[in-house]
Amino acid sequence: MDVARINLKCEHLRTGLSIRDKKCIYTYMADQKTSQKPTQVKVAWHCTCFNVRRASRAVTEFYDGIMAPSGIKATQFTMLGAVALMGPASVTRLAEHLALDRTTLTRNLKVLAEQGFVEISAGEDRRERVVRLTAEGQAAIERATPVWHEAQDALTARFGEERWRRMIEDMNDLGALVEETD
Repeated sequence: MDVARINLKCEHLRTGLSIRDKKCIYTYMADQKTSQKPTQVKVAWHCTCFNVRRASRAVTEFYDGIMAPSGIKATQFTMLGAVALMGPASVTRLAEHLALDRTTLTRNLKVLAEQGFVEISAGEDRRERVVRLTAEGQAAIERATPVWHEAQDALTARFGEERWRRMIEDMNDLGALVEETD
C-alpha cells in the first residue's frame, strides 16, 4: 500500500468517509434508490455493531498495508502474540483470551500451522488441542514488530494520543460490558 493510500485511509478513519466513494457512508446510503425509509438508514448508521465492525475493517486494512513487508497480517500478528504470551495453551483458552469462537480460531490457527509458525498437538486429554509457538513463529513476531510499531505510531499520531487512549479504554469497557451480559 503506497503512502498516499495510507494517508487517505488515515483521513477516512479520522473523518468517517467511505474510501471508495470519498463521501460519508450515510450520504452514500441516502443517495441510493431503495425502498428503505430514511429512519432505517439512520438506524444502520447509528448501529454500534456496524460502526465498530466498519472501523475494525478499516484499521485492519491500514495495519495490513504497513505490515505487508513482514509477511504477517495484523490478525496473524495478534494471534502469534497471544500464543507467545500464553505459552502452550489450549485452543479453548486461547479462544477465550482472544474473544473468538473456537471454529474461527481453529481455521486461523491452521493457516499459521501451515506456515510453520505454530504447532497444534493433542493435550493431556486427547480431545484437547494445544497450541505452541515455533521458532519460525517467534522469528515472524520479531520481523513484524517494527512495522507493527510503525502502523501503531502512525495511527496514534493521526488520531491524537489522548483520543487514542480514550478509545482504547472505551473499547475495553464496551467489550467488558458486553461480556457481562452474556
